[in-house]
Amino acid sequence: MQKRKLGKSNLEVSALGLSCMGMSQSYGLPPDKQAMISLIRTAVERGVTFFDTAEIYGPYVNEELVGEALAPLRAQVVIATKFGIKTENGQQVQDSRPERIKQSVEGSLKRLRTDVLDLYYQHRVDPNVPIEDVRTIRRAHAVQPVTAVQSEYSLWWRRPEEELLPTLEELGIGFVPFSPLGKGFLTGTIDEKTTFVSSDFRNIVPRFTPEARKANQTIVDVLRNIAERKQATPAQIALAWLLARKPWIAPIPGTTKLARLEENIGAAAIRLTADDLREIESAASHITIQGARYPEQLEKRTGL
Repeated sequence: MQKRKLGKSNLEVSALGLSCMGMSQSYGLPPDKQAMISLIRTAVERGVTFFDTAEIYGPYVNEELVGEALAPLRAQVVIATKFGIKTENGQQVQDSRPERIKQSVEGSLKRLRTDVLDLYYQHRVDPNVPIEDVRTIRRAHAVQPVTAVQSEYSLWWRRPEEELLPTLEELGIGFVPFSPLGKGFLTGTIDEKTTFVSSDFRNIVPRFTPEARKANQTIVDVLRNIAERKQATPAQIALAWLLARKPWIAPIPGTTKLARLEENIGAAAIRLTADDLREIESAASHITIQGARYPEQLEKRTGL
């Protein structure tokens, strides 16, 4: 797989990474641990070198999974993890106090079975920590060069284009889109009749109500039309579109299935022409995506 450098940093990663969160939470009962270890190692064999986790995923067990899977391959890969959210009385709480960050670093290093964190994100801004301690992108970058910012970005969530992407380009910072397939919707395998197990968090997402899913099929139809011409899948076109946006963007689709992993990796070989991109842009400009991407309380916590 082709490699990309995140912004002006020297951190080189595979064009497509692998989000490991769903292997431990959010999308129903977590799969068998050994199967996920095998999947992660297969991803490395297929050329993926960029793996994403966080201490809050599980919590903790996702880092342990990634650490165990990648320990024999550590020199070949880049591991990204995150601090800034802890569990308190069963609730997630933002906490980026310096003493808490130190605890998080020590815990993540141990769980990931490594002595270095290649990429370390603040997961969520802590409103209780003064801005002098946790700076905005511009101010942080002036003190210590920021390698990358991770945020949601896809054809059905394009807010980063308004201010974030221009700022990152100006400052030479890489961008890592999570949910590049719209939590699975842009794969074309979900419609208004699809049901999710009770523990799947999409059950509480407004954008995943049956009505919203039915209305939002129009964006999938755009992807499907181009996919048919390219002998590809809607998911591959959605990822190829992201890769074509900027050379310093490295999406991290997640999956628990080998077939989906191979499908996603295949997107890196697809080249969208200028006409393809104009067609997508023209069609998307006439589509209004229905439903909020998160319930109100979760959206507030993103700080966006």
